Amino acid sequence: MRNETPLVSSYRTETHASSTPLSMPITSWAEEDRPREKMLLKGKSALSDAELIAILIGSGTVGMDAIGLAEQILKSVDGNLSELGRRSLKDFMKFKGIGEAKAITIAAALEVGRRRQFSDMMRRDSITCSRDVYDAILPQLIDLPNEEFWILMLNRANHIISRHRVSIGGVSGVIVDAKMVFRPAIEALASSIILIHNHPSGNLKPSQRDIELTRKLRKAGEALDITVADHVIVSHSGYYSFADEGMI
Repeated sequence: MRNETPLVSSYRTETHASSTPLSMPITSWAEEDRPREKMLLKGKSALSDAELIAILIGSGTVGMDAIGLAEQILKSVDGNLSELGRRSLKDFMKFKGIGEAKAITIAAALEVGRRRQFSDMMRRDSITCSRDVYDAILPQLIDLPNEEFWILMLNRANHIISRHRVSIGGVSGVIVDAKMVFRPAIEALASSIILIHNHPSGNLKPSQRDIELTRKLRKAGEALDITVADHVIVSHSGYYSFADEGMI
């Protein structure tokens, strides 16, 4: 089992100069210290995570500027942007100074980032190892609070024909119908498929139900001449490959 933590931006906060106390409004700061002006002068990569979120927020609240409020939000997830992406609008609105409009802005920006990552992964259309599977599906599953079951359909050259969501479950499980797994594979004339589902809890150990389902679907695939090449469990903390562990 490989337990590789997905790449997320680290929590970086920059100490403001002594001449720029947090109690002062951003408009009174030195130009190079204002998030928007700093982006114009130094580029987006020069901004900390808190400064980027402060731009989204636009303004703070009484006694706390936008950057202070952004740092407070980041602190609630230990600076993990991946974890922040899993937060709901109601979670953001628990912070004083974050109303519905600002919560929507933050959530929308995080969703755009997730979709961009997924778009990049979609270009990797060849599967050579379990890591390729993880990279190909992670952006689609990483922020979900519930389980989902997916398949990758491959041709004889192990190129991805299509990604298909089979079913949506709850927090601790998902119901999978073998007919719904193989129907799209048959229609796509797939030579093999890879089973994938997520564990929102982060626990990568397969359950007995996961093991039994894998065996059942593998036998069904043999009858249909469609190889079940692997079953990969993914989470924000890494992945588990049945094939790597000799479980399939």
